[in-house]
Amino acid sequence: MSVVGIDVGYQNCYIGVARSGGIETIANEYSDRCTPACVSLASKNRMIGNAAKSQMTTNFKNTVHGFKKFHGRAFDDPLVQVEKPKLPYSLHKLPNGNTGIKVRYLDEDKVFTVEQITGMLLTKLKETSESALKKPVVDCVVSVPSFFTDAERRSVFDATQIAGLNCLRLINDTTAVALAYGIYKQDLPTPEERPRNVVFVDMGHSSFQVSITAFNKGKLKVLATAFDLYLGGRNMDEALVDYFCEEFKNKYKINVRENPRALLRLHQECEKLKKLMSANSSDLPLNIECFMNDIDVSGRMNRGQFEDMSAQYLMRVEMPLKAVLEQSKLSRDDIYAVEIVGGATRIPAVKERIAKFFGKDISTTLNADEAVARGCALQCAILSPAFKVREFSITDVVPFPITLRWKTPTEDGVGECEVFSKNHAAPFSKVITFHKKEPFDLEAFYSCPQELPYPDHRIGCFSVQNVAPQPEGESSKVKVKVRVNVHGIFSVSSASLIEKQKGEGEDMQIDSEPMVQNEGRAEDQTKMQVDQEGQGQGDQQNEDNSSSSKGASGEKPDPAAGGSKPKVKVKSIELPIMANNLRQLDSDVLNDFVEYEHQMIIQDKLVKEQNDAKNAVEEYVYDLRDKLCGIYEKYITEDDSNRLTLMLEDTENWLYEDGEDQPKQVYEEKLDALKRLGQPIQVRHREHEDRPRAFEELGKKLQIYMKFVDSYKQKDERYLHLSAEEMSIVERCVKEGMVWLNSRLNAQSKLGVTQDPIVKVADIIDKIQVCE
Repeated sequence: MSVVGIDVGYQNCYIGVARSGGIETIANEYSDRCTPACVSLASKNRMIGNAAKSQMTTNFKNTVHGFKKFHGRAFDDPLVQVEKPKLPYSLHKLPNGNTGIKVRYLDEDKVFTVEQITGMLLTKLKETSESALKKPVVDCVVSVPSFFTDAERRSVFDATQIAGLNCLRLINDTTAVALAYGIYKQDLPTPEERPRNVVFVDMGHSSFQVSITAFNKGKLKVLATAFDLYLGGRNMDEALVDYFCEEFKNKYKINVRENPRALLRLHQECEKLKKLMSANSSDLPLNIECFMNDIDVSGRMNRGQFEDMSAQYLMRVEMPLKAVLEQSKLSRDDIYAVEIVGGATRIPAVKERIAKFFGKDISTTLNADEAVARGCALQCAILSPAFKVREFSITDVVPFPITLRWKTPTEDGVGECEVFSKNHAAPFSKVITFHKKEPFDLEAFYSCPQELPYPDHRIGCFSVQNVAPQPEGESSKVKVKVRVNVHGIFSVSSASLIEKQKGEGEDMQIDSEPMVQNEGRAEDQTKMQVDQEGQGQGDQQNEDNSSSSKGASGEKPDPAAGGSKPKVKVKSIELPIMANNLRQLDSDVLNDFVEYEHQMIIQDKLVKEQNDAKNAVEEYVYDLRDKLCGIYEKYITEDDSNRLTLMLEDTENWLYEDGEDQPKQVYEEKLDALKRLGQPIQVRHREHEDRPRAFEELGKKLQIYMKFVDSYKQKDERYLHLSAEEMSIVERCVKEGMVWLNSRLNAQSKLGVTQDPIVKVADIIDKIQVCE
């Protein structure tokens, strides 16, 4: 069973795998451990990763990148509208209001959902993993930003299913980094001691995340998270792009923003320049040949200028740091270390501001690019039964407070309760007791819309069905379990009707779920909850979609009955729950997307096989033509050589004209026709080169046996144990061998090198083996 962790970044992806007793980051077919988060659609197939990145400037309208930020977002979302003018490809409003991506694929205009595009990328990462591991990959753990809301997480989870992956957990980026940091530490405090508090700062291409994690031996607990989802390395890139656009406008009288291809090239060059400036404080050049209108452009920049123009972004670094410290209620003195990861943390000015804020040197013990993928792979290994991993429990947090609202018979007609506060432990389940006479709806939403980096604070509506009053006409007692699961996704996972319960009681009562939840030791319950999540993804899906109808009934003790009161046996009936307005794909739509992804994979495979067949013909033409003038020259007559050379030229011309786009079978037939002429020459060359050595080897063997026979005839003591009959067989074999050898040598010597050989090396080897 494979164990794979995938870091799907805004710009690049990394794959961590567990094998050989450790975690390693695997390389793709380009021997690159980093795979660009890029998908390019073309007239015949798709290109994904490195191949797609090379299409960014030549096929920019159909090459999709930077799409991660559109997960779970409507087309009219302010973030989407801000990004739209910056993109070289087109966004499209889907019928459900979500953001679609419009491209031309198979010579047709197509609109793909963000889930489909991410599914394509995950398919590529899955293939890369399978190629490295030499076995199928299904189970995985995928990273998401800690600030992703319910809708965004469901969207990413749907993408993993489109790619045919079984996502065991969506893990927050900084939590994955914390796991990669802590699991190998041998000197962590014992559970009884004060925990070691470590700050993890992750600034990547498009976002900035910070978390404070408390470590004890065998466990980590995230205390708080903060973020700026609009701050990352690309802000600095855009500052450079703005500067050079203005400079080139004044210097060369060109408007770069009018030319999408030129703008993309400038972005790429500015990113390279930014990286160079992180390692070099001197003046650095920026040169681009044939940039626009056949004009070569050049400019200069140094680190000081760069920091001045990025000042507005650098100022924002401290805000999340301050927020996370306040939320955790820790002082700077309580912080043991500050670990930084993410490409943008390599910028010296970013490092300086982080170090200055915490008043201590920052630590770079983790791989800035690969730490998240390694943490994901470790989490996958922990969840997988195939690997034995050191016990390590993980308690994450709910990033935004969640409230439930329902209708009540009170004056205002509304009841509500905050079920999960900000930075509440996760995964976590709670049981809420209601007293109702009829079916009721629970509306879930984020409590603080002003703090939410998402325009709609609604999560979904969950309808608890089949509720009826008690036979006496009293309200029924309904226990509802709500939870945030290992993916960080909220759901109303189950509801039970408790029969024969006397007394009306209050409208609502909330408590942690007995046995599973233990408010005093959240880590214990977290582990149990994770174990429950891992029992089966089928159960997981039913509960996430909240569309299962469970009608089973059974006898069990009343969970509310405890303390000094005697336990009362009551009848508990599972109630069906219907979920509405959840921002995730319907099962039918998801199945259609899975099927279409399979079709695209088959199409890609057909095109690859066609290209391989075409390349094989082209390669054979060049190789044979080169050798006809070289090592094969003396093995073919001049007439045959001229005829074959002409055929090779005709084939080459055909490849670039009528043969530019032919079925795979046509290329295979062309190659067979060429090989029928070329292989005899190849055989003559190989036989001529190898035959003398084979004849020599046979001659040596026969000489040895002849001496052996002579020694026997001279009564050599070493061979007296052999019978005369045995020796006669050896003598006969030697004579026959000598006759065969001489006859073949004479016959072969009469042939020219342009003629097919009478005796082949394989025949001589057979003769040697017969003699032995």
